[in-house]
Amino acid sequence: MPINLSEIRDFLSVLAQTDITELTLKSDDFELTVRKDVNSKTLTVTAPAVPPAEASVPVVQLSEIPSVVQETPLSPLERNYVPITSPMVGTFYVASAPEESPFVAVNDRIRPGQVLCIIEAMKLMNDIESEVSGQIMEIVVTNGEPVEYGQTLMWVKPE
Repeated sequence: MPINLSEIRDFLSVLAQTDITELTLKSDDFELTVRKDVNSKTLTVTAPAVPPAEASVPVVQLSEIPSVVQETPLSPLERNYVPITSPMVGTFYVASAPEESPFVAVNDRIRPGQVLCIIEAMKLMNDIESEVSGQIMEIVVTNGEPVEYGQTLMWVKPE
């Protein structure tokens, strides 16, 4: 199983973000054990010594593997953002027509009553208006995408 340093970095990065506390990968000529100390948020990586003549994969020194302890980004709810949700099942549109400018974009300031998007349902175009003032932080849905009732369309940082 050939493995390179980039793959090990990616693997450790993904593993650091899970609840897995120990994992061992083995093949005929390679073994890698990773243990995570949940209390100190550190990873310990061990690979048994293999004589270079027998090794068919590069031996990676632990000092070559970067620290993968990462802060988990805050979710929009943890940041106290307000969701703008779809009041119906339909198709999401950012503008009133394909050649028109979008009603809003990320970082735009909005106010109550301002049209944010359109949801087309049964050939009827329904304006979705803001109920809060704030700043658009993320538009979750892409133009022309079908949406469900209650689905988050965008996140707003309230003022």
